[in-house]
Amino acid sequence: MGKTLVIIGLSIAGLGLVMMLGLPLFRLPGDFYVKRGTFTFYFPLATSIVLSILLTLLLALFRR
Repeated sequence: MGKTLVIIGLSIAGLGLVMMLGLPLFRLPGDFYVKRGTFTFYFPLATSIVLSILLTLLLALFRR
Protein backbone atom coordinates (compact mmCIF):
# COMPACT_ATOMS: atom_id res chain seq x y z
CA MET A 1 0.00 0.00 0.00
CA GLY A 2 2.83 2.40 0.82
CA LYS A 3 4.57 1.82 -2.51
CA THR A 4 1.33 2.52 -4.36
CA LEU A 5 0.78 5.80 -2.51
CA VAL A 6 4.34 6.94 -3.23
CA ILE A 7 3.99 6.21 -6.94
CA ILE A 8 0.62 7.97 -7.13
CA GLY A 9 2.07 10.97 -5.30
CA LEU A 10 5.07 11.15 -7.62
CA SER A 11 2.78 10.89 -10.64
CA ILE A 12 0.65 13.79 -9.41
CA ALA A 13 3.76 15.85 -8.67
CA GLY A 14 5.14 15.11 -12.15
CA LEU A 15 1.86 16.13 -13.75
CA GLY A 16 1.91 19.37 -11.76
CA LEU A 17 5.47 20.08 -12.86
CA VAL A 18 4.58 19.57 -16.50
CA MET A 19 1.60 21.90 -16.13
CA MET A 20 3.77 24.55 -14.46
CA LEU A 21 6.17 24.44 -17.41
CA GLY A 22 3.28 25.34 -19.67
CA LEU A 23 3.28 22.20 -21.82
CA PRO A 24 -0.09 21.42 -23.39
CA LEU A 25 -1.25 18.21 -21.74
CA PHE A 26 -4.71 17.70 -23.12
CA ARG A 27 -4.47 19.66 -26.38
CA LEU A 28 -2.10 17.47 -28.38
CA PRO A 29 -1.74 17.74 -32.18
CA GLY A 30 -3.82 14.59 -32.78
CA ASP A 31 -6.84 15.84 -30.84
CA PHE A 32 -9.85 16.91 -32.89
CA TYR A 33 -11.53 20.21 -32.03
CA VAL A 34 -14.36 21.58 -34.17
CA LYS A 35 -16.30 24.74 -33.33
CA ARG A 36 -19.05 25.96 -35.64
CA GLY A 37 -21.49 28.48 -34.27
CA THR A 38 -23.00 27.10 -31.09
CA PHE A 39 -21.78 23.55 -31.78
CA THR A 40 -18.47 22.40 -30.27
CA PHE A 41 -16.97 18.95 -30.72
CA TYR A 42 -13.77 17.80 -29.01
CA PHE A 43 -12.36 14.29 -29.44
CA PRO A 44 -9.03 13.71 -27.62
CA LEU A 45 -7.61 10.92 -29.80
CA ALA A 46 -3.89 11.61 -29.24
CA THR A 47 -4.42 12.26 -25.53
CA SER A 48 -6.26 8.95 -25.18
CA ILE A 49 -3.44 7.06 -26.87
CA VAL A 50 -0.77 8.70 -24.70
CA LEU A 51 -2.73 8.04 -21.49
CA SER A 52 -3.30 4.43 -22.53
CA ILE A 53 0.41 3.85 -23.07
CA LEU A 54 1.32 5.50 -19.77
CA LEU A 55 -1.25 3.53 -17.80
CA THR A 56 -0.16 0.29 -19.45
CA LEU A 57 3.46 0.93 -18.44
CA LEU A 58 2.43 1.95 -14.92
CA LEU A 59 0.30 -1.16 -14.40
CA ALA A 60 3.07 -3.36 -15.81
CA LEU A 61 5.36 -1.98 -13.08
CA PHE A 62 2.82 -2.88 -10.40
CA ARG A 63 2.61 -6.50 -11.55
CA ARG A 64 6.29 -7.11 -10.82
